[in-house]
Amino acid sequence: MHSIERHADPGTYRKVVGRFATGVAIVTTRLGDVDHAMTVNSFTSVSLEPLLVLFCAEKVARFHDAVLESGVWGVSVLPASMEDASRFFAHRGRPLNGQVARWEHHRGESGVALFDGSIATVEVATTAVHDGGDHSIVVGEVTGLGIPAEGAPLIYHEGRYKSL
Repeated sequence: MHSIERHADPGTYRKVVGRFATGVAIVTTRLGDVDHAMTVNSFTSVSLEPLLVLFCAEKVARFHDAVLESGVWGVSVLPASMEDASRFFAHRGRPLNGQVARWEHHRGESGVALFDGSIATVEVATTAVHDGGDHSIVVGEVTGLGIPAEGAPLIYHEGRYKSL
């Protein structure tokens, strides 16, 4: 492996990647009888055969260890009307107990919480975890799909929430 000379400033990097508009989702897992959840915009489709998706989890986030240990996770793709949920689950250090109860949800077959107001849901079983610097890239096979509600998607662009 050879060394890479770096010419990119981290502040400029954040501005540049912030220009890539993304959807917003909440990823959930359940470890024992405790729900864990976090807001992500790093969710993407990977493969159609088999059906694979991924998201990235910051290694220092408490969600990181919980999702790796549980091996299952759910993705709730948010509509613009759920910006409050996105903000809540993006906040570090919030109490775990009862956090998903603030929004209507149901349990997938794996036991993970999936939000009823979401415009799409995906249930996933982890198949691989890759190092991604200060994040882990969590890849999983899709075990369930749903379209619980209709609505315009919540978008994140240049550090702000937007909708179509």
